[in-house]
Amino acid sequence: MRDLQKAGPARRVRSRGSGPRWAMRQAVRFAVSLAALLVASFAMIHLIPGDPVRASLGPAAPIELVQARTAALGLDRPIPEQFLTYVGNVLSGNFGTSFLSGEPVGEIVAGRLPNTLALALLATVVALLVAVPLGMGAAVRTENGRNRGTEYAFTTVTGTAVAVPEFLYSIALVTVFAIGLGAFPPAGKAGAASYVLPVLALAIGPIAMIARISRAETLRELGSDYVRLARAKRLPAARLYLRHVLPNTLTATLTLGGLLLSALIAGSVLVEYVFAWPGLGLKIVESITQKDYPVAQGVILVYGAIVLVVNLAVDLALAALDPTSKIREA
Repeated sequence: MRDLQKAGPARRVRSRGSGPRWAMRQAVRFAVSLAALLVASFAMIHLIPGDPVRASLGPAAPIELVQARTAALGLDRPIPEQFLTYVGNVLSGNFGTSFLSGEPVGEIVAGRLPNTLALALLATVVALLVAVPLGMGAAVRTENGRNRGTEYAFTTVTGTAVAVPEFLYSIALVTVFAIGLGAFPPAGKAGAASYVLPVLALAIGPIAMIARISRAETLRELGSDYVRLARAKRLPAARLYLRHVLPNTLTATLTLGGLLLSALIAGSVLVEYVFAWPGLGLKIVESITQKDYPVAQGVILVYGAIVLVVNLAVDLALAALDPTSKIREA
């Protein structure tokens, strides 16, 4: 077994002192990205053609009401003053007030964010649990050019599945399983069964993508010296694949899974809209169509912050799992 470990994949030696420099670069990158997100979300309401307050209240609203609402929102002050006030409010957790309901945007986000996170997390877990064994199994069956038919079917199906957008999966699943078979609720959040279709709609594309990555990583490992040595020593196949090949393929797979989590959170908008899911995705569509700009502004800011935090967490997790990886030296 010691010989098998010695024959494992070669690792790069991390240069002394690269850890603190890497951490500093990550912190600076995160701070710059967060600052850019604040600027973009602040500029959103000022880039709307015309008067956003007038647009939200409607053309028939009295001029006195428009002026009062503009003053209450601070939109009549100089732009630099508005920006400083906006940044201060955001850092203190104040995202503004809804034009329509008068409800604080922070409360709207807090009430809907858990529903969006639940869908994204469940879809990520389902994608990883299905895609990793699928990719490894396809790699084992197609190793060294064997089973060309299986390889062709795998690449064709997964390539097609990646190309189809989530909202088309949503419509197809609702049509077949909700309307046609009546097996699941077609919309809304009502018990565990209502999670099935939206989670599947979000997970099908990532399953195909991760399965392709998992197959490529597994094929690379199967061609390594330590695998040939293990087979020469007649190591049981299950032990070889689960204890040696699988851990060496998980770094790239888990990295992609973490990045997909942030993509699923941001990309759940149309899926939530199709299933009338009470999350941030449905709320941002409603706020844009109803011209409730503070709500749209707050939701976009929260979406962006989540993506930044998830990407940072992925980098930290990868550095912890593989301290000698390029991420510390890049």
